[in-house]
Amino acid sequence: MTTQDKLVRRKLSLLELAEFLKNVSQACKINGVSRQHFYDIKKAYDEHGVEGLKDKCRRKPCIKNRVAPEVEEAVVKMAYEYPAYGQLRASNELRKAGILVSSGGVRSVWLRHGLETFKKRLALLEERAAKEGIVYTEAQLSALEAAKRQRETDPEEIETEHSGYLLGQDTFYVGYLKGVGRIYQQTVIDTYSSVGFAKLYTAKVPVTAADILNDQVLPFFEDNHIPIMTVLTDRGTEFCGRLDKHPYELYLQLNDIEHRKTKVKSPQTNGICERFHQTVLNEFYRVTFRKKLYSDLEALQKDLDEYIHQYNYERTHQGKRCKGRTPIETFIEGKEIYNKKNLEKGLAA
Repeated sequence: MTTQDKLVRRKLSLLELAEFLKNVSQACKINGVSRQHFYDIKKAYDEHGVEGLKDKCRRKPCIKNRVAPEVEEAVVKMAYEYPAYGQLRASNELRKAGILVSSGGVRSVWLRHGLETFKKRLALLEERAAKEGIVYTEAQLSALEAAKRQRETDPEEIETEHSGYLLGQDTFYVGYLKGVGRIYQQTVIDTYSSVGFAKLYTAKVPVTAADILNDQVLPFFEDNHIPIMTVLTDRGTEFCGRLDKHPYELYLQLNDIEHRKTKVKSPQTNGICERFHQTVLNEFYRVTFRKKLYSDLEALQKDLDEYIHQYNYERTHQGKRCKGRTPIETFIEGKEIYNKKNLEKGLAA
């Protein structure tokens, strides 16, 4: 029985009791209600029957605050003509043209037409251009170019064609080791194969960032006859600085490696490194620090090297390209893709 049914039964019981006693006052006293309430119930029952005894919602109906059709058309037109405008800017520009609509009203219209984000507005604009053959305006071209530049550093849009095409590098704070001090891990990941490299240092400086490339990464790729094309890092001081003085920047230039940087305050842009750090933390550091006490960096580095070897050569991955294989198996596949592309270029030349 629902709450509504219980309320109806209670009201019916009051009416039946009053009829049985032939005394309204006595029935109201027993049920703890006023006589006015009794007569309200009786009136509702006489006019509408049992349906009249059900509680009616006193909330006012929420009517959709829809703008006029011509205003909605103008808002949609503005979204296509100036896709880079936000809802406040669009509202202000429409106000200048004599169309009064709030920024919230602009967003409501956008939501109804699937135009609420910059990405969606551009997608619908390109779709319309393909169907109707419209010529882009200067504002539309500017927005499309801005989106293209953004995709270059967007983690979801970064393309990696083969092994060595794009490497991610980051610094991870391991913790404090008694007698050694703070420990930092320099991490480098091949974004195609997920082959990882890690080396421990006691400082977070440009020299250490370049050292791991020189000590581990470049020799590995040289042994496999694959060049490193691009390295993606955040904008930390160990990675970024004046091109003519910063040790890390100079090292990349000397080895003909392009340096790509993530967006400001967007660590997820280099998400492959962040995920690797989480894996190493859970599978290595949290386990080994419970089992063993380290008094020097060399012993910890030795155990880390063993884990990294197991990670690259034995541990299977379920990523986009590994698909249940080990990183080194995926790396070999990426190497074959590079060699094939290089051969095709040679034949074309």
